[in-house]
Amino acid sequence: MYDLHDFVQMKKPHACGTNRWEIIRMGADIKISCTGCGHIVMMSRRDFEKRMKKVLQSAAERVETED
Repeated sequence: MYDLHDFVQMKKPHACGTNRWEIIRMGADIKISCTGCGHIVMMSRRDFEKRMKKVLQSAAERVETED
C-alpha cells in the first residue's frame, strides 16, 4: 500500500521524462509532485490507484535508512 511522502511510479512517465512522484497530500483526493520538474497533479483516489504502477520507496524506509 502507499502512504504520505512515499515515492511511487506511475504507469506513464511525466512529460519531463521522470517517472518518480512523491505523494504530498492524501484524502479523498491525492496530490503528487514530480521529482524531476516539481509539477503537482491532483487526482481522485480511484484514478490514482488505477494509474499507479508501484511504490518505489516508502517514507518509513527513508526514515530507517537515515538513522
